[in-house]
Amino acid sequence: MIKRLYDWVLSWGDSRWGMLALFVLALAESSFFPIPPDVLLIALCIGATTRSFRFALICLAGSIIGAVVGYFIGFFLWQNTAGEYTALAQFFFDHVFSVESFQSVGALYEKYNFWIVFTAGFTPLPYKLFTVTGGLFHINFVMFLVASIISRGLRFFLIAALIWKFGAPIKRFIDKYFNLLAIAFTVLLVGAFVLIAKLL
Repeated sequence: MIKRLYDWVLSWGDSRWGMLALFVLALAESSFFPIPPDVLLIALCIGATTRSFRFALICLAGSIIGAVVGYFIGFFLWQNTAGEYTALAQFFFDHVFSVESFQSVGALYEKYNFWIVFTAGFTPLPYKLFTVTGGLFHINFVMFLVASIISRGLRFFLIAALIWKFGAPIKRFIDKYFNLLAIAFTVLLVGAFVLIAKLL
């Protein structure tokens, strides 16, 4: 099923509706859809390298709106007045992410807040899990928004910049190494801030 979804997403790269599809995909991925928008972003950028940064901006806009939707799902629609999970929450547990992963992320918010959202937005972690839990655990909305814009912007614009600079040949490198490099960059960045905090 995931492979079919992947192929379907990729097919929009040759469509006149590609930019709209990119926006909708980025929005959906931030709250419930399993395929990351990078797939379509790469296809569109390769097809029109001079418009790569426009595609990245569209992808960012959709992703941030989707993040806000995910946050509000967690904030308003996840539990009823008795504190019980709603039918919507149960749907997510059945089809999007597990109860265990949801609870694990909730525990992390108590310590890391900004860095949790940033890491999820920039690395291959399932971003939707963090947008919904961010709302449920009532993390600061402005901080959530800033972390999302920075992390998602870095991710999408870095992909666009690589394709704009190197063209189609860079696709194989992005497919193979981008997620690994994103994780390494995030670890180094967070580590540097922790070190600075300790020194100060």
